[in-house]
Amino acid sequence: MSHPDRAAVIPTARLELRPLRIEHAAEMAGVLSDPGLHTFIGGAPLDATALRARYERLVAGSPDPEVAWCNWVAHARAERCLVGTVQATVSGPATDRTAEVAWVVGTPWQGRGYATEAARALVAWLAAGSVSQVIAHIHPGHRASAGVARAAGLAPTGHRQDGEVRWRAVVA
Repeated sequence: MSHPDRAAVIPTARLELRPLRIEHAAEMAGVLSDPGLHTFIGGAPLDATALRARYERLVAGSPDPEVAWCNWVAHARAERCLVGTVQATVSGPATDRTAEVAWVVGTPWQGRGYATEAARALVAWLAAGSVSQVIAHIHPGHRASAGVARAAGLAPTGHRQDGEVRWRAVVA
């Protein structure tokens, strides 16, 4: 499989989506420290050491050569800080790639449109990279995330996985 350029910086009006680096763990531990962020996704905030170990695995990439893990941190230019992450797991043959996407914005930066801006940029980047469909799995009670998905061009489907609604966009 021809992997997308996981090292691309994706600029938006107010953000830079920067490729994830292990060194981001310390700052991101603070960004993601609110237990409320885990209401719909489960788990609990990771400290910097645990997040660093997770980022080491993500940066190393998927052990499956047919799958690309693409991860970015969202850097708010005006505030000069990280505010969240976006990710895409890209798989499938070159002629019919699927990207499963997710996003998270730290609680202090929510409600400013950062998640929508980042998700739109991610979907556009994926579409330009020959991904044919984008999928997100969203808890049915997570209205904010559903709004982000809708703004990024995804629509809910009738499919559920682990209690979450599959959202989908055909982009190619």
